[in-house]
Amino acid sequence: MRNLLLLIAATVSLLVPGAGMTADPRFPDWPCTQIKVPEISVAAVWSGPSIDDVGTAWESDPALRNLVARLAARRTPLNAAEAAISEFISGDAADRQEKGKLLFAGLFTILNQERSQVMNGLERFSRQQAAFANRIRVEISELHELQDTPGGDERKLDELANRIDWDTRIFEERRKTISYACEVPVLIEQRLFALARAIQQAIE
Repeated sequence: MRNLLLLIAATVSLLVPGAGMTADPRFPDWPCTQIKVPEISVAAVWSGPSIDDVGTAWESDPALRNLVARLAARRTPLNAAEAAISEFISGDAADRQEKGKLLFAGLFTILNQERSQVMNGLERFSRQQAAFANRIRVEISELHELQDTPGGDERKLDELANRIDWDTRIFEERRKTISYACEVPVLIEQRLFALARAIQQAIE
C-alpha cells in the first residue's frame, strides 16, 4: 500500500498542468504545449486593406452583426461561410472593399474575444487541477500518518485509501480532457484565417 501511494503521489506531481515543462513565466497557469499568444494580431491573418478606420462601425448594422455571428460560429460549415461572404461582398470595387473591411473587423473582434475566453477557461481549469493535486497529496499524507499510528482505525484507512484512488482517477480523466480543449484556440485561429482569406478574395 505504501509503495502504491508513493507512486500515486509522484504521478499526481508529474500530472499537474505545466509540471515537468519549461513554462513561460509570464503565464504560469497556461496548461497547453502550444505557446500562449494572448491575442491574434491583425497582420497575422489579414493582408487586405487597413481596418484602422473601421473601429466598431460594423456593430451599427444589425444585418451585418447577424452575419458576423453566423460566420464566426464553428457550427457553420466553412464552405457555407465562404458562400455567404461572396454573396455579401458585392458591388463595385469601392463597395466591395468597404464591406470586406467591415466584415473582417467584426469577425476579428468576435473570434479574438472567443479565443480569449477559451484561453482564460483553460487557465482556470489548470489552477483547479493544481488545487486538486494538492488535495490528493494531503490525503496521502493523512493516510501515512494513520498507517504510522499504532492501532490505527482500519475502517478509516480503507475509506481514505479508496478516496485517494477515486480522486486520482478523476484527476487523470480531467487531465486527458485538457489536451482536447487546448486545440480550441488553434481551431479559432484557423477559422479566422480562412474567413479572412475568403474576404480578401471576394474584395479582389
